[in-house]
Amino acid sequence: MSGVPPTRQNQQIFKGKKKAAEGGHRLLKKKADALKVKFRDYAKAIAATKGSMAADSKDAFFSLTQAEYAAGAGFKRDVKEGMMTATVRVGAGVDNVAGVKLPVFTKIDTGADSGDHLGLAGGGKKIGACAGKFEVLLEALIKLASLQTSFVTLDEAMKVTNRRVNALENVTIPRIAGTLDYIARELDEIKEALAEAAAEKAALRAAGKEEAARSKDPVADIMGKFEDGEDVVF
Repeated sequence: MSGVPPTRQNQQIFKGKKKAAEGGHRLLKKKADALKVKFRDYAKAIAATKGSMAADSKDAFFSLTQAEYAAGAGFKRDVKEGMMTATVRVGAGVDNVAGVKLPVFTKIDTGADSGDHLGLAGGGKKIGACAGKFEVLLEALIKLASLQTSFVTLDEAMKVTNRRVNALENVTIPRIAGTLDYIARELDEIKEALAEAAAEKAALRAAGKEEAARSKDPVADIMGKFEDGEDVVF
């Protein structure tokens, strides 16, 4: 603070800085609150998705066992040989939450051969049911991957935002306020010093005028040579 010259100009400059810092603090605080709400929503969604995935996974692998039993021993080999083209791809998008870009993954059907011919030799119904179960599980996996990636991104954004809020609240704004107090005190002292100097100058000026007036009055000049109470003999 001592390095800042205590001038009116600097006082106005630091008032502007304080106003800008307080405005930034309010905006960042709102952003932090919005991210916190979204963070909690993602945490709840992740917990719910993981809870449902346990049942989806169990159903999918149980249906796989049923399909293997219905289609015969060569079922896995037929799947590996026939499914050479992906029927599902994962698309990546972006969601904006309070200025933070969050990745969003979505399931995209490619329209490729789904392998319906696998059930021609037998077990078609069970194979179709198995495919449906694994499709549900895949959708849950994609949703969970999107939620967890966004969750991690939100967590990092919240840490950065909270650090900025704390820095403004506990360092920047108090430092600017302290500088303004210092400038105000120095300006008050300068004002008092100037007022005292002006009063002293006015007193000296008044004394000078009185002395000049006495020098122009011959009686006052003569009488001024004698002390008060001393008899004057003519």
